Amino acid sequence: MTAPHPPVSTGDIVRVRVRALASSGAGVADLPDGRVAFVPRTAPGDVVEVRVGRMRKRWGEATLLRLIEPAPERVEPLCSLFDRCGGCALQHLDDAAQASWKRRFVADAMQRIGGIDVEVPPVEASPLRIRYRNRLTFTMRRLDGGRIVAGFHALDDPDRIVDVHTECILPEPAVLDAWSRLRAALRAAPGALPPAKELRLTLRATDGGVLLLVRGGDQAWDPTGLLARVDVLRAVWHLPDGHRRAALVAGEPLEDTWGGQRVPVGGRAFVQVNRAAADEVVAHVLASVGDGGAAVDAYCGVGVYGRALARQGWRVTGIEWDAEACAAAGHDAPEGFHVVEGPVEVHLPELLPADLVVLNPPRTGLEESVPEALGHRPPARVVYVSCDPATLARDARRLQPGFRLASLRCFDLFPQTAHVESVAVFVPEG
Repeated sequence: MTAPHPPVSTGDIVRVRVRALASSGAGVADLPDGRVAFVPRTAPGDVVEVRVGRMRKRWGEATLLRLIEPAPERVEPLCSLFDRCGGCALQHLDDAAQASWKRRFVADAMQRIGGIDVEVPPVEASPLRIRYRNRLTFTMRRLDGGRIVAGFHALDDPDRIVDVHTECILPEPAVLDAWSRLRAALRAAPGALPPAKELRLTLRATDGGVLLLVRGGDQAWDPTGLLARVDVLRAVWHLPDGHRRAALVAGEPLEDTWGGQRVPVGGRAFVQVNRAAADEVVAHVLASVGDGGAAVDAYCGVGVYGRALARQGWRVTGIEWDAEACAAAGHDAPEGFHVVEGPVEVHLPELLPADLVVLNPPRTGLEESVPEALGHRPPARVVYVSCDPATLARDARRLQPGFRLASLRCFDLFPQTAHVESVAVFVPEG
């Protein structure tokens, strides 16, 4: 009988074989003492040397030190910052392996959290694997001596910022160009942004140009010089600390085309980051809704689904808590579509029953009372668009026993990352 291995401690260096991926994208390996370690930047099948980090009763964290034997699916990362930056957790896997594991993430979540055994079809591939993001957020931090660091949070220390120039493989060319020019402008004129120690800078490409949203700071500042220095910027928005609404402080309001419709796009408006793949999601949703009637577009954002449904003859009420998004959704809206401002959990019950409810919540999923309201006065069909398999599975469980899962499709809106978009269709039982 083999003697038990002594407990592994923080700082120990051990050799392990990675056997799976966690939904975060980290590799899963068994330590010599039987506990599980999560090792970022490893692939199933890798044999690696790791340094053990924080340990808990049954699992812990580890850092990759040396790749001894690579897995067959491992590829060379395209980004030179891959080993330091906290993004792009799957960049070291080939496309087929990424899609396979994302499919498994969804199936595992539905079974483990939702209690639903479902055959998940292959994940629909994104038309673009790199240079697909129309929006990217950078953190800018002012250091002692007037230096500025700007980029993404570090893999090994989320409090540290990895300086990013043009290495990132995700942004659309227009976003990357704007970021390069913005960095140059900040080096030449550090005071071109609010005088805060830390700011979050979001660049968004529209078909009318690039806008910049500056989050943070509470002092007045003059942004006009920024537009002059970064001539590809068409608008600058500011969301000061402690405020809920962003203000346009320089340039002109911009519009963008989504679902064949022109919609205003402000600083905080939510639209998908992957244009081409998002069009496929919208097409699938519209093909899943059935015949016309009364519909609710919950968490409607700028109204991509609701406006498209109205153009197909549905009578649609959108629900959106963000005032800026409500204004964009209602701007030049088609007949048959209107928006109410406020939380979905407040307004949805008064709009039921309906023939259709489209749910497109944030990553946290539905507020607990929303499935209860749907169960109390069930619509003929619920189409749930989700960016998180875990919260989708939780909400699918909450919709039981009044609804059954009729179909599930997944789309790779976020290549190189562990995220996956799902569209689930629910219909009443019986």
